[in-house]
Amino acid sequence: MALWKQSLVGDEAVRHGSEIVALTAYQAAPPPLSFGTDSVHEAQSAGEAASKSAKHLLLETIRDVLGEDPPVLVQPRVKEGNAAKLLIDLSGKADVLVVGTRGRGGFAELLSGPVSQNVAAYAKCTVVVAR
Repeated sequence: MALWKQSLVGDEAVRHGSEIVALTAYQAAPPPLSFGTDSVHEAQSAGEAASKSAKHLLLETIRDVLGEDPPVLVQPRVKEGNAAKLLIDLSGKADVLVVGTRGRGGFAELLSGPVSQNVAAYAKCTVVVAR
């Protein structure tokens, strides 16, 4: 979810005069199989709820790791989609990309592969995988 481990990334960002882009990705529930106005509204509501929840979690994580007044500029970003793809796309504009080793796990992970492995293999910048 978050792009740092403890405050190590914050410390490094301060040391190098850099900023942090903190990205969290979410997958909205698939739309219902039925059609009609109610189904569209339900799908939109579910997507909005997932986005709001992801944003809340990201901002809470930033506060927990870097404090109420971070020592560097932090740009929180919440995007819908595949986390590995979003991070790889973001890596084209980054100096360093920090990812964790934990994710959803289970069957979904078997289908797409761990995010950290995909990012490490295809990112366009240096990748640090933090445990």
